Amino acid sequence: MNPLEETSAGYAAALRPQTASLVSIVNPAYNASRFVLETISSVRAQTFADWEMIVVDDCSKDDTCRIVEEQSQADSRVRLVRHDVNQGPAGARETAIQRGRGRYVAFLDSDDLWTPQKLERQLAFMQRNGAALSFTQFRRIDAQGHTVGRLIDVPEELSYRQLLKNTAIATSTVIVDREQTGPLHMTRTYYDDYALWLSILRRGFSAHGLREDLMRYRVVGQSVSRNKARSAAMVWRVYRDVEKLGLADSLWCFANYASRGAFKYRTF
Repeated sequence: MNPLEETSAGYAAALRPQTASLVSIVNPAYNASRFVLETISSVRAQTFADWEMIVVDDCSKDDTCRIVEEQSQADSRVRLVRHDVNQGPAGARETAIQRGRGRYVAFLDSDDLWTPQKLERQLAFMQRNGAALSFTQFRRIDAQGHTVGRLIDVPEELSYRQLLKNTAIATSTVIVDREQTGPLHMTRTYYDDYALWLSILRRGFSAHGLREDLMRYRVVGQSVSRNKARSAAMVWRVYRDVEKLGLADSLWCFANYASRGAFKYRTF
């Protein structure tokens, strides 16, 4: 056994629930055939081996299911769950969370990638800090996998109020320790992931940022400005409809959120 494998085994032995995989990886998929194989491959390449990956196909019309089934046959840790009715990302994530057996829940979208030491490094970080929720640095890539822009840094820690004004947490970097948080449930809203992080921090937990580059966020499509505008509108809905913030508080949080977002994705 090499040192990395030995270290991973040590973490698993220390943290493992009784018969469950230590980490349940939540992977919603819809018409994901273009990238899902690469995404799964990045999980199978992890130096930390005690995981299960739950890919929830949300009624794809392409070859997503076939690709995932082939990967499942090659590696039993990869599990395919099919929806009979399209439920959107929140519904797919909810299904995966409830099917997952691990203490830790890691989030990964079906076009993003992890670097090989992602789970190993982040779990060790969470154990050292007693973190209920953690997130990491990352880089953006294009459809061909080429790096776009600079390293996206993260703060060391975020409270509930700080997260309301921040864009720092990228979904595919997050791991949650549900032994600390209790059961997790997705809110059926466009920004279901952001709403989940807020719901956890609202209980008094902090989000801990690991300043290591461990994820690749894929940027696909031509209408970036339109997507940003839609995202901004959905953040506003989270403030008003989910978090029930007053108008003045929503405006203040949104102004900070927007300015930090513009700084985060600057190209220089």
